[in-house]
Amino acid sequence: MKVGWIGLGAMGGPMAGHLLAAGLLAGAWNRGEARRAAFAEQYPHAPRAASPEALAGAVDVLALCVSADADLAAVLDRVESHLAPGSIVADHSTVSPAAARAAAERLASRDVAFVDAPVTGGVEGAKNGQLAIMAGGDAAAFERLAPVFAAYGKVWRHLGPAGSGQSAKAVNQLIVAGIAEAVCEGLALVEKLDLPQDAMLELLGGGAAGNWFLDKRGRTMLDDAFETGFDPALLLKDLKICSALAEETGFTSTVLPGALADYQRLIDAGQTGRDISSLIRIKR
Repeated sequence: MKVGWIGLGAMGGPMAGHLLAAGLLAGAWNRGEARRAAFAEQYPHAPRAASPEALAGAVDVLALCVSADADLAAVLDRVESHLAPGSIVADHSTVSPAAARAAAERLASRDVAFVDAPVTGGVEGAKNGQLAIMAGGDAAAFERLAPVFAAYGKVWRHLGPAGSGQSAKAVNQLIVAGIAEAVCEGLALVEKLDLPQDAMLELLGGGAAGNWFLDKRGRTMLDDAFETGFDPALLLKDLKICSALAEETGFTSTVLPGALADYQRLIDAGQTGRDISSLIRIKR
């Protein structure tokens, strides 16, 4: 199986690296030259693609890891006519379910299968090949993608028709936002109460309050260090998708209004290049 990769950001770069290690990567491309250069420096033996069009025509699977609905549509505009009948597009981006359904429809007319397969597990999960993959779309194509998913995933599940993976990711991001709100508030209160930080991190992590976010980001939050992780602007984009889905279904969330307002404040304060754990600065 030959796999092409488009999107070499903090998540996409390590995922493509795992495909290279598995002997599946036929080429990688990113629209920004800086990320292409960084990937080439880290993986000097990785095959490089001259363009997304050339890559699309040379692979059995074209995997994408871009940022938003418009980016997905722009990539498909370039590669659609070059994809071979019977090939698969696996989209690891986080986009709206509607965008995933639209992509599936436009590719189906060319006998190209589409699987929306957003991931969760953070940058650490991408680097360690321990991501969870939530998939929707063509069920047969999903089964064919098992060797690809195995390169960087620890669990992957098919959840229904096109858009189902993205709906699942919206649920995931709602939970992520709620946990981040609670952990940031809790650690800000630890500081206010002048409690011993190392002891509190050990105790909180060892009890009912323990969670991934506290474990991976607790120490760096208290150190006021936010250089590694998930850009707040991307989480805000994801939460807007979740908010739209909640409105469509008549679901009332008590988490979303506060999280949307808080992350907008964070971005307005110029924190867009930092991790979402920088939310603690607002909580302080």
